[in-house]
Amino acid sequence: MAKLNSVLGMFILLGMLAASSCKKDKDCDNNHNHGSICDSVHPVIFVHGFLASGDTWANQVMRFTSNGYCDNLLYAYDWNSVGGGSDVALLDAFVDSVLAWTGKTQVDLVGHSAGGGYGYNYCEDTTRAKKVAHYVHIGSSSQSSPAGKNDEVPTLCISSPDDLVAGNTTVTGATNVTLSGTDHYEVATSAAAFIEMYKFFRGGIAPNTSAITPQGSEIKVSGKAVSLGENAALTNATIKIFEVDPNTGLRLNSTPNYVLSANAKGQWGPQNIKANTKYEFEITSGVSGDRVIHYYREGFTHNNPLVYLRTIPQGGLAGTLLAGLPKNDNQSVVAIFTANQATIAGRDSLTANNTVLSTTAITPASKTVIAMFLYDDNNNQQTDLTQPALFSFLNQFLTARDVYFQTSTPSAITLRFNGRNLQVPNLKSNTDGVIVAVFD
Repeated sequence: MAKLNSVLGMFILLGMLAASSCKKDKDCDNNHNHGSICDSVHPVIFVHGFLASGDTWANQVMRFTSNGYCDNLLYAYDWNSVGGGSDVALLDAFVDSVLAWTGKTQVDLVGHSAGGGYGYNYCEDTTRAKKVAHYVHIGSSSQSSPAGKNDEVPTLCISSPDDLVAGNTTVTGATNVTLSGTDHYEVATSAAAFIEMYKFFRGGIAPNTSAITPQGSEIKVSGKAVSLGENAALTNATIKIFEVDPNTGLRLNSTPNYVLSANAKGQWGPQNIKANTKYEFEITSGVSGDRVIHYYREGFTHNNPLVYLRTIPQGGLAGTLLAGLPKNDNQSVVAIFTANQATIAGRDSLTANNTVLSTTAITPASKTVIAMFLYDDNNNQQTDLTQPALFSFLNQFLTARDVYFQTSTPSAITLRFNGRNLQVPNLKSNTDGVIVAVFD
């Protein structure tokens, strides 16, 4: 039976894998039931979509651990989605590694968007299909049959009529679920999507909660240092973590609270930090000529093994696109990342220093904007809200606008998304680097 490709197509798989923070049963310490649940469920492998990374799945991983899954049963698979094809052999090697690490015989596989086409195609070989207990196809293309060369892999398709990238799709013969009101990212990252996945994996048993449960006054974070778009591991990256004043984003101390190094796969941590506390994560890639990036996050409440820190590569699609970001100490460069949903005019509210960014001109539903770069493109020290020419050809996901942030006087930049605030300092874009504010 002929199979369709993903709505976004498939791309060369150059990036390497990223596993959860613990790889062996003896390392799993999430204080959940390690018997009845972890012994009876399969490891879950999540595959992200175009221009994304493993942290697409951070909230879903935390929801699974909030419901008794052990840390060592949850994995995010990274691949370079901006190339020109796919290689199921690399995903197959990752599946084999997870099976070896966990001692299990099958995995549950989840693919979103272009990752849906990738996961679906992975199951087309009967030997590979035997390794997959359940397949979940999210926000991806319609298919004429369940996954597997002989349609043998139980398949769940999750889609949304409000997903203006993939649309409301179905897989004939599969379990099809429609989540109205969710955009192209929410259809994968929402609590409603988690509930459907959990029930599918557990034979109809509903989760105890769809919330991410708090885990006390101290939690553990870890993740990966990668290049934007390509997801190439930054093996020499240095990560400095600073506690910051929540009202200004300024560091409380000039000395970092923690200094970590990425390993050969770009992985860093785990590191214990205070819950409900604002931190800055500064990443230096270790690659000559790369810019320093400063990440500002909302407070963590639950162990998070998928805190990704991306730098801007030199060359490639992402590097070429972002090469024009100013290196000018007279202004700040700010990127806003809404990690689990798009910003959609009329539904969402996004402002920077009271400048409204969630307008039909900037964030129409059709663009599914999850990342927005703000800087004074024409260097006139005014906010014009014009679109920099470099971004004019992009129709989805990324955008940019001319917004001026002065640096002559130290001050906080106030970013507000749907009633949630992040304060970041007005760093100098040449001397200090690029600011990234993440709304989880």
